Amino acid sequence: MSASQRPMAKYPDHLGRPVSSLSHKSAYPYFISLPESLKLHLGYFIRGLVDAFRWDFTIKTIHGDAEIRSHVLKSFLLNGLTLTSIYVFEYILFPLATGGHKHRHISWFYQALWLFPLAMVSLYLNGSWASVVAKRSFTLQHGPRAAVPAPSYKGMLTAIASSAYRIVMVITSFVLTNLLLLIPVVGRFLSFMFLCWVNAYYCFEFTWIARGLTLAQRVRFLEERWAYYFAFGLPSAALCELSPPLAGVATFALLLPYFIIKSTIARPVPRNPYSPLVDSAQENQGHDGQTRPVYPSPFIPIRIPIFSAVIAIDNFVVRILSVGSSSGRRSSFKEVSDKQSLPGDPDVAANVEEGNIRPGRRTRVTKKFD
Repeated sequence: MSASQRPMAKYPDHLGRPVSSLSHKSAYPYFISLPESLKLHLGYFIRGLVDAFRWDFTIKTIHGDAEIRSHVLKSFLLNGLTLTSIYVFEYILFPLATGGHKHRHISWFYQALWLFPLAMVSLYLNGSWASVVAKRSFTLQHGPRAAVPAPSYKGMLTAIASSAYRIVMVITSFVLTNLLLLIPVVGRFLSFMFLCWVNAYYCFEFTWIARGLTLAQRVRFLEERWAYYFAFGLPSAALCELSPPLAGVATFALLLPYFIIKSTIARPVPRNPYSPLVDSAQENQGHDGQTRPVYPSPFIPIRIPIFSAVIAIDNFVVRILSVGSSSGRRSSFKEVSDKQSLPGDPDVAANVEEGNIRPGRRTRVTKKFD
């Protein structure tokens, strides 16, 4: 009997049923090759750049809605005033103050009595206006979200805690971006990369909040699609990098409403980071016609812990400043991330993209690699 005519060996499966050796082989995990994985990530990067340059949709949205147009105009005027003040201070007042003591006095008074208060007011107003722009843009694209619960004392405390944590996260990210510059040789490049991801996070944050994602889910969603979000944050980070530090912050605040509008129609890729070929025709068929599981290349990380240092510092600061309650509840990010995380499931990712995850609902995590 020839080898081709020999019956295939049978082996019991986990239920004791006989299964051919080829069936077992077809069930072995298959990993994408390194060149193919690099090609996929290049595609994610290009997709992020394309979504970041959707100015046609942005202009159309602003022109077509009076509420969005009003808040974008107010943001433009406020941040334009901030930028003008910074450059007047940098290029006019400084050259006029020739004496050392006069130079220091003018610098101190101008920053303490004008720039710093203006920056604080701008931070609050930009956050409020950006939230309105995000909610309105999201409603225009995806329809109204789930019914907003009635105001309550607990809800008010949660909102205050979330706002405070967001401010701490902004400050921490800004400080960490500058600390990375101190690393020899590669410091400037690492700082710029981190700035790209930070900018992308804040461009999408209000849209994620409108979709009901927790803080842990928002961070994980970005870290698992790091190539896409790096490209999306690249244009705004490049403009900020060309400006002085304070002017760079004002520049990003000026651009933020426009990128928020773009985020409402963006489709971050991959849809499922743990099986990036699930939506493509590149399926690996076994000899018996069964599809073998396809996993990413082990040489390229699925998730990069971009914000781990920021979150650790923020948790430390919040733990110090936390007043606590009678029940001793804390809003630690680690507790939230342990209980509410976004799995790499394609159906869940699709729900995130389409805005079907409602506030207050938890997503059940199922293991993929048992």
